[in-house]
Amino acid sequence: MADVHPEHAQLQADRIYLGWQYILLHPDPGPPPKRPSPGEEAAAQEPPDPAASELLRRERQLEDMLNRPVRHVRLFMLVLTVLILGAALSGYLAWPFALLGLVAAGGVAGICSYALLQGDRAVRYRVLEQQAKDERRRQERDKELFRAQEEHAQRYREWQESKERHDRQLTWYAVSVPDEIDRIDVAGGTLPGWSALVTLIGATRLYSGGHLTVLDLSEGAIAKDLIELARKGGDDPLVWVLPVDLPRLDLGATLKPEAFADVLAHVVSVSEEHRTTRDLSFDNAILERVLEVLGENATISQVTAALRALAQVGDPRDDLRFGLITATQLERIGTLFGRGVSDRVVIERAWALESQLRKLESLGTQAVRLPPARLRVVSMDRQAGVFGNRVLGTYVATALTHILRQSPASDRPWYHTIIVAGADKLRGDVLDRLMDACETSRTGLVLTYRSLTPTVRERLGRGHAAVAFMRLGNAEDARVASEHVGTEHRLELAQLTEAISDSLPGLDGGYTSTIAQVDDEHEDRDEHAPDLAGDITESTEWGRTADKISEKERVLQRSREFLVEPHQLQQLPTTSVIVTDATAEGRRVRLADANPAILTFPKTTLGELEEVREAVLALDPRAGDGDGEPPPNLGPPPPRLDWRKGRQ
Repeated sequence: MADVHPEHAQLQADRIYLGWQYILLHPDPGPPPKRPSPGEEAAAQEPPDPAASELLRRERQLEDMLNRPVRHVRLFMLVLTVLILGAALSGYLAWPFALLGLVAAGGVAGICSYALLQGDRAVRYRVLEQQAKDERRRQERDKELFRAQEEHAQRYREWQESKERHDRQLTWYAVSVPDEIDRIDVAGGTLPGWSALVTLIGATRLYSGGHLTVLDLSEGAIAKDLIELARKGGDDPLVWVLPVDLPRLDLGATLKPEAFADVLAHVVSVSEEHRTTRDLSFDNAILERVLEVLGENATISQVTAALRALAQVGDPRDDLRFGLITATQLERIGTLFGRGVSDRVVIERAWALESQLRKLESLGTQAVRLPPARLRVVSMDRQAGVFGNRVLGTYVATALTHILRQSPASDRPWYHTIIVAGADKLRGDVLDRLMDACETSRTGLVLTYRSLTPTVRERLGRGHAAVAFMRLGNAEDARVASEHVGTEHRLELAQLTEAISDSLPGLDGGYTSTIAQVDDEHEDRDEHAPDLAGDITESTEWGRTADKISEKERVLQRSREFLVEPHQLQQLPTTSVIVTDATAEGRRVRLADANPAILTFPKTTLGELEEVREAVLALDPRAGDGDGEPPPNLGPPPPRLDWRKGRQ
């Protein structure tokens, strides 16, 4: 079972990583539950209810009012008893009558005293009864307070567990596609967004032991960070900046004449979008015959000299003097197509071919022996002409196609990966041939399109390909993309992605050619254990802001859902990628962030969401909620990968 913990996870060579998906499987539980109010505790210690005390006071007053006549009668009888006793002692009253009066008066006074005593007892009973009620209420309040405290303690323990799960959970899960697919089509996007995606794809392919070729037709130096990252990992990338490095570009030098003629015919067709397969065949036939005359290993300058002779342009003696063609070759060229009506057609096409191929005359004229490199970048200088760059881009793409067609199929898919940035600048048939050659040779292919032209729409997702959509500025392109993905999908967008997207600077500068300095001594590099996350932090613009991004990640843990609608696709953050691919279980639609610096976050995993859930359930069957968080003890981390060796 794969280890999915971010500190232990490692790249898998059979996957192509396109970004990370932000998912909070455990929502934030919020603030801790509130403790029982201190007023409740004080209520248990407070005196009896004032209303009850007032009731007792009123009862005492009522009892006093009712007993007042009885007290007066008793007092009168007591006074009468004293008077009778005094009269008897003084001799004014006979003792028999006095005794009778004393008994009568004393009896009445005793009866009154007993009645008063009973009244006091009744009042005391009611007082005691009220006090008992107060005590029972106090005890009930104590019980309720105790239950409230127990419930609070239970809720707090549950909150603490939820908070711990929330704080420990993974938040960024890898979004990848298997290497079983043949191609990745990326539609839309900005130059910074392409830079992030190319850096991520290229770094993970190199770090897993593969080789990478980048054909940058965007004129935006989108692979600049990738080059620095490769150097930090111990590689020496080769970078051609065309047309300056065209003399040192030997691509296509080993092609057979038939293949070389085909390449040149497609280069000429760049400016003639209306040309059909029949027209290409006609140009190809002319070039094949010319190359037969010139022999193998003919250069572009020799081809253009032969075409000038065929088109009867200029003075052929100049080409003879410079040694571009010989007198024998000049004589054979003059009789290649005979004379007659077709002569004018051949002359016109030869003239057109020569005018286009002149831009490639310096190709390979100063070729040098280059050291092996696992990263090769061929770029177009933004200072050069737009048409000239299209010619150069078409040549490189077509030459790569023929080299791939002549190469045996690789044992490992995507071991060699080709990224073409700005592929919408190539003709449709050039793209088709490149796709077929990559599929046959099991070479990975990533095509990025700035806009969804009719040519691109016909080929988007064709075959066994994954499709990725980035920000689409054009409303019509956004509509086409939303129909392709499906407007019923709800995707979750991280607030962090939006915040970082708003703060991204534009790309500046360009590539620096490494071909001119290929014989110079290499710089001494610090030897260190290869570490992809560490190299991203130190060597890329994305990684240099990792500390700030990490700080924002701790603060910005919110996300929002959105439907895949045209206006939403036009407002996607710079590094957001909507990835669609087909699996055995059906079609998947996922939203990823291609920012390479996310790999440096402590809560990022190279495992996919479904795999993490399965791993958790396998390790702990009780984790039935599939929370995507492995148990904390997963053993020691595996050894780091080596840029140069990788891991199969």
